Order: sequence, then structure tokens, then C-alpha cells
Amino acid sequence: MNRNRMMVGLAVAVLLAFVLSAYIYHAFKAEQVRAAASPVVRMTNIVVAAENLKIGERLDANKVKTIQWPSSAKPDGMFSDIADVANRAVITNIQENEPILAGNLAPTEAGAGLSATIPEGMRAVSVAVNDVVAVAGFAQPGTSVDVMVTGQSQGGNNEQVTRTILEDVRVLAANQRTEQDRQGQAQTVTVITLLVTPEDADKLAMANTMGRVQLALRNAIDENKTAPPPLYQASLLGAPPPAAPAPTATHAKAKPAAPAAPPAYSVEVIRASKREVSEFPNK
Repeated sequence: MNRNRMMVGLAVAVLLAFVLSAYIYHAFKAEQVRAAASPVVRMTNIVVAAENLKIGERLDANKVKTIQWPSSAKPDGMFSDIADVANRAVITNIQENEPILAGNLAPTEAGAGLSATIPEGMRAVSVAVNDVVAVAGFAQPGTSVDVMVTGQSQGGNNEQVTRTILEDVRVLAANQRTEQDRQGQAQTVTVITLLVTPEDADKLAMANTMGRVQLALRNAIDENKTAPPPLYQASLLGAPPPAAPAPTATHAKAKPAAPAAPPAYSVEVIRASKREVSEFPNK
């Protein structure tokens, strides 16, 4: 009896093993068919940052690496060989594992440091600031500001005037720092370096000598330039009342005329038959 049960169990096990093997075989064949039907993804090497890179930093083999990337999704400006990016300076902050593009790097002959981050045709001009001028320390590298100057009007009336001379100017550096605080905290600075055109560099230099410079922090994505009109002191605080006009010859008080002399009086004298009249002036 036990032997019969053993034979039945063995037969069932063999049957199950056969069914399972057939299922696995058919599943494997179906996967092969699907794999053969799907297109082959071609891969290529691209250069990415091996660590966080800061503005002005010069690249070498220890700061970059290559990874596999689908050839069909390769953006323009990517590099395939580390030698193509060696000794070139970074002009924008790059995060670890971020692909390095041609637009992220300065020309090979540009060197490194802050000068490598200045585009051709632009200038970097530094302005001495305090906590107020530097917008309480929030004017940091990468932010955008407007530049205002307050000074004496040239109209000859000694009136103060405030004018916005530059709009949407990018901050390159605060003191010697070329990147923002990662937590967005304010930083005490004494010098702000701005990226301007040569013409605007002249305006900024003149403003430093003629008046008080003030920065206005603006949203980095706000590129609108409103060209606000100059603000004069009189329009802000109110103009003083006009002075009374000086008296002229026509308004001078006339001198009173001298009173007329009183008329003379006469005295008649009669002596006997003789009559005489004498006149005397009235004093």
C-alpha cells in the first residue's frame, strides 16, 4: 500500500516538473522574441562633473568623469573625452553628476578665476558698499540688482535728485566670493562686483564720484526695464512757498506833498480922515 502511494506521488511530481519546465521554456522564448523585436539602444560616453564645481574653477581629470548615455538623447554641446575639457574654467556652478556643456566653460585661453567668467565685450566693476547699499547682505553672486545714485542736481538750485542709472545688472562677486550661500543666508560684504557693459562701467564710475550709490535687489527672472524718471527732492518733500516779489519803483510809496501856505491877512487902520490898509503874511 505504501509502495503504491509512493509511485503515485512520484508520478505527480514528475508531471508537475514537466509542466513547470514547459512554462519556463515558453516564457523564456517569448522574452527572447520581445527582445529581438525591440530596438537596440546605442550608448556613448559623455563627460560629467565628478564633484560640485564652482564658478572660476579650473577642470582636471580628478574633477570630471565619463558615464554611458543614450546616443539618441545626447544634447548639443556635450563632451565625450575628458581631454576636451581639461584646463578650462567653469563659468557657472555645476552639480555632481551633471553633464558638462560647452556653455558651462570659458574658452581654453581664458584662464581661470573671476576673469574667465566675464563674457566677451563685458566688464566687471566693483562698488564699495555697506549693509544698506548691499540690501542687508542679500545682494549675492548670481542675483540681479538696479543701481541708483543720489546727488546734487546740475540745475544750479542745489536740489537733491535720485536717478536709476542701471537696471537688471548681475552680481558677479561679493567680496571674494563668487557663489551664493547655499542656505540663502545674508552675508556681510564691503565690495560688490557687477557685470556691466563698457558704457555702463563709465556711468558706474562717475556715480561713485558724484553721489551716493544704492542697490535695489530684484527678482532674478524679472528682466523688465522700466526706466523710472528721476526723483527730485522738491517733488518728494514738497516745494517751499514762492518768495514775495521785491518792491519796484512803481510800487514805492509816494512822498506826501507839502501843505499849502495859509493866505495872508490884512489890517485896515483909520486915522481921522485918512484910511490905510496893511497886509501881513500868515506864519
